[in-house]
Amino acid sequence: MGNLGLQRVDESVAARHPALRQYAACQSHAFMKGIGAFVAGSGAAFAVQKLVNKKLPYALQYNLLLSVAAGSLASYMVTKAETQKCSDFWIYLEGQVPRSI
Repeated sequence: MGNLGLQRVDESVAARHPALRQYAACQSHAFMKGIGAFVAGSGAAFAVQKLVNKKLPYALQYNLLLSVAAGSLASYMVTKAETQKCSDFWIYLEGQVPRSI
């Protein structure tokens, strides 16, 4: 069994898919970009709402709720796009034509 990050992968699977390590690294990077998008999206939404809150006051709990929702949406969109890129990259490395090309 070989290691693939924290997971152990059977040698026969690793032999059939030589690009598995690159795919796992790409996916890890995609998830980290998603986390970054969540933090950036939530922070930006919170800052904008603080500016708007002077003209349209509402409770802090709703400000936080909307900020988390905006961050989650940003994270989902970034992670989905990056994951699709990783899937296409893996298919390319495996010697097939990606569906988006």
